[in-house]
Amino acid sequence: MQKAVLEGLLFVVGEDGLTLDQIEDVLEVDEETSRNLIMELKKDYEDESRGLRIDFLGNRFKLTTKFEHKAYYQKLLENPETNFLSQAALETLAIVAYNEPITRVQVDNIRGVSSTSIMRKLVAKGFIKEVGRSDIPGRPILYETTHEFLDYFGLSSIEDLPNIDDIMQHVEEEEKDTNPDLYTSKYTEEE
Repeated sequence: MQKAVLEGLLFVVGEDGLTLDQIEDVLEVDEETSRNLIMELKKDYEDESRGLRIDFLGNRFKLTTKFEHKAYYQKLLENPETNFLSQAALETLAIVAYNEPITRVQVDNIRGVSSTSIMRKLVAKGFIKEVGRSDIPGRPILYETTHEFLDYFGLSSIEDLPNIDDIMQHVEEEEKDTNPDLYTSKYTEEE
């Protein structure tokens, strides 16, 4: 049972991974038992019928995909049907990126509609992630963008996002050009 719990823990923590100390603490086992469990699970994943493996990266154990299946993962990521982001998803991503860390309710308030399903999809695609809990009543989950978000949009850091004031000024200028002020129009009424 402990091995199954460890597998679930590795899945839940995702890209953050687990240290040996964390495994010991959560499972309430000693270091030797912790090492044995991770090695048994690692051996289970070495089977050809499994699509995942356990790697030790950055002093943490992580579930990763098998390198020999890379061509299939690449094909999925390059498929336009799976790589498409809707206007609502882009809007939600922008809100998270410019306001992170942010709760789903805060995103909902800015958008004016529920963002529950969109945020769930963005988490599944790896563009946003849970980073903790807010101190406000109810302690809602806080979200931030991920490295995958930066990669997808060709950014090296969140600071590379366009300045929101510059964007708003550009939008206002475009609106002014397309909606001339009625009071300063060159057309006049005939009497």
